[in-house]
This record gives sequence, C-alpha cells and structure tokens, in this order.
Amino acid sequence: MSKAAVIGGGVIGGGWAARFLLNGWDVAIYDPDPQAERKIAEVLANARWALPMLYDRALPPEGKLTWAKTVGEAAEGADYIQESVPERLDLKHKVYAEIEAANGQAPLGSSTSGFRPSELRDGMATGARVFVAHPFNPVYLLPLIEVVPGEGGDPAIIERAKGFLKGWGFYPLEVRKEIDAHIADRFLEAVWREALWLVRDGIATTEEIDNAIRYGFGLRWGQMGLFETYRIAGGEGGMSHFIAQFGPCLSWPWTKLMDVPDLTPELIEAIGSQSDAQSGHMTIRELERLRDTNLISMMRALRARGSAAGRLIAEHEATIPAPGRAADLAAVPAITARRVIPVDWTDYNGHVNESRYGQIWSDGTDELLREFGAGPERVDSGSSFFTVQSNTAYRAEAMAGDRVRCETRIEEASGKKLRVTHRLIREADEALLAEGDQILLHVDMATRKSAPPPAEMAARMEDMARRHAGPVR
Repeated sequence: MSKAAVIGGGVIGGGWAARFLLNGWDVAIYDPDPQAERKIAEVLANARWALPMLYDRALPPEGKLTWAKTVGEAAEGADYIQESVPERLDLKHKVYAEIEAANGQAPLGSSTSGFRPSELRDGMATGARVFVAHPFNPVYLLPLIEVVPGEGGDPAIIERAKGFLKGWGFYPLEVRKEIDAHIADRFLEAVWREALWLVRDGIATTEEIDNAIRYGFGLRWGQMGLFETYRIAGGEGGMSHFIAQFGPCLSWPWTKLMDVPDLTPELIEAIGSQSDAQSGHMTIRELERLRDTNLISMMRALRARGSAAGRLIAEHEATIPAPGRAADLAAVPAITARRVIPVDWTDYNGHVNESRYGQIWSDGTDELLREFGAGPERVDSGSSFFTVQSNTAYRAEAMAGDRVRCETRIEEASGKKLRVTHRLIREADEALLAEGDQILLHVDMATRKSAPPPAEMAARMEDMARRHAGPVR
C-alpha cells in the first residue's frame, strides 16, 4: 500500500488527506493543534460524501489514516509528502529539516500560495525534490494543482510527483517560471483588490459583487476560462478582433489594480457586516455542503459534455482500479455497477428522480452487452441493441450519498430479442430500492430496423443467458 504524509492538518491539509485516502492511499498526518483530529474528521466527512458523487464507479477501498507524534514519524516511509503549514518561511524550513532527517527520497510538495520553490529549498541537502504543489479549496473536489518546479528542481522527481497527482484525479498545471503567487492567485488577488475598492467607495456590497460573479462571468470562466471566453466575444473575427476592439479600454482608468485600499476599522466593519447579512444565517459547515453540492452538479454537467473539469473526471475514472470487476460480471446475477448516488440525481423530494433509474438500468445493460461484444463501440461496426420497453418498480427511497450496487440478469436471449432484469441494492443495509425489466432488440444501423445479431455475438449472448438461468452464486 502506498503512503502519503501530510504535514499540517488545517483546511488545506485536511483536503489533501481526504483526496489521498479516498483514492486508496494510506495517510500519516502531523499537526500539533489539539483540535486537529476533530477538524480533519469534519473535512473527511464532507469529502466522503462529496468526492464519490463525481464518478460513475466506486472509488478504491479507503486507505488507513494514522496520526503521527512528530513530523519525522509522519514522513518516515512515505512515498509522497505534502506540506501545508502556515505561510511562514522560517516554519517551513524547520519542518523541512525534520522531514529531511526522516525521509530524503520522496517528492516534497508545498501548498504555499506565494513562496517560490527556490526560497523553500534554501539550505536543504535534498532540495531538488522540493516543489510547489498549490491546490484550491476544497482540495478533495477541485482538480487544479499549480506545480512549480523552479530552478534547481529535479525533473525526474517532478514527473513522478505529477504522475501521483494525476492518479489522485488532479490536473497538475506546471508553472514553467518561478513567480510570486504563481498563476491563479495573481488573478484572484487582482479581483480581490478591485472588490475591496468597490466596497470601500460604497459602489457595491459584498453580496452584489458575489452576484456579479456567480450570475455572470463566473459561469463562463468555469467552463472556458478567460481567453476562450473572449475569443467568442470577438465574434467571427476571433481573438484578434476582440483585442483590436477592446484593447484600448485597457488604458482607461477603470480599475485600481495596483492600489490597495487602507483596511481601516471602518472598512473591515463594513465588509464583515455585509458578509454577515449575506450569508450569516448559515454555518460554515452548511456553506461548505452547499458549495460542494453545487460543484458536484456543475462538474458532472461538464462531464456529460466532455468539457473542462468534467473531462478530467471521466479520464480519472477510467484509471480507477476495479479488482473485483471480473468476478462481479461473472456472478449470477451479474453485478453491473457499484457506485454512490450523486446529488444531481435527486429531486425536490430529496430522493432519486425516477428518470435516473432508467440510466442505472441502461448502464447495467451496457455492461452485459460489452461482455458479449455488443457494447457502444459496436455501433461503428453497423449494429446495436435498442431498448423497446422498460419498466421500473420502486421499492424504497434512494438518497444522495447512498452506496449502491446493481444486480443484472439476462432472462431471455433468443433471435433478435434480449430481456434483462435489474435489482438496485443499497449496500449499507441490503435494502431493495428498485427493480427494473427491459426488452431490447438487435438493430441493423444501416436500415435502423431489427435484425438477427451476428452468429458469434448470438452464441455468446445465449451462453450468458444459460449461465444466468442457474442458481445465484
């Protein structure tokens, strides 16, 4: 079992630990805060609820979490080390010295949002393995990691670290040159400065500024970023036309990007009171759950279109190991899915919408079709199975976060016809949630009419039907 060490168990360190654990790595944490275990437990609870919802298959078995009494104890034997202590260079250097005494080999990433790697590795004998691995909160959901090797970084170690990051579902964006605050935080700092001026000058409240972002350009940025968004704004002329049309505006005195307002007691009070009025009715944990729910829904929507963070989720899911998959599909009935119910499948009653059961049945049938050579890829060869009838019986409520499995059995396979039944089981209590019955016909894609399947496919399909007619095993 691979091991990661997390030094610093705050919001960011806890997010790292959750991402590691839920991707099957053991984790050792060191944090001197007497409240660290409680805080990490709360972060882990959110992560266990949220991260599995991004995927349509089960994540690997969770790794083991241990609490170390010293930095060295946490780092010892680790394959990867992530430092997330407060932004004090002297503290980081002290921690690195303790890490170096216990483990001189593993890649050592820092969550720093501002320091350069050359500053971090100063004075270290094994400094070439130190690099910036700057995440974004919540670390267990958002995929971006700014990877800054800096001058003097070991390319082989950086590549190994990037491989680990990809394996945990991250998108490692390599920043080729050292620069204070890297890439993303420089944008955030500029927007933050401008927002402070707008509040200070009485132009907008904190809520009005947030609304300008979340109802407008924030939605565009979430799927296209900055330059692709502005390319569209240039119309048929593209980016060149956009720059020619709007470039002169950059010299107009619209912003105060390089000026910072004095954070007077009056301004701090105004920001605090406006923020309280905006969202003070919710606890931090309630806000976190709302944030995570929205992120899950948005990223799953992007996944359906193969865009941005959604494409990354699909690519990561394809790498998630499923060691029992062959046995599941060989069982009677076959187990065609093990997953967590995502929050975007639920309706106003809080339970799974009826249309989603059809998706579960369809996905389960596709798993069996693949087994006898009739999966979605078969369409390009000129044939496919079309569902002509589907029925569902609802037995109990399925809720977001439920871990479920789908049991599928071929009831009939004769000529052009295939009949399949499904059972959806909640694994926590083995409750039967729903039963499904589907009838499919084999179709010639050239004529779009039913036709007998190829002989080899028909033989494999009939063989599976005979196995499924036997006793449960």
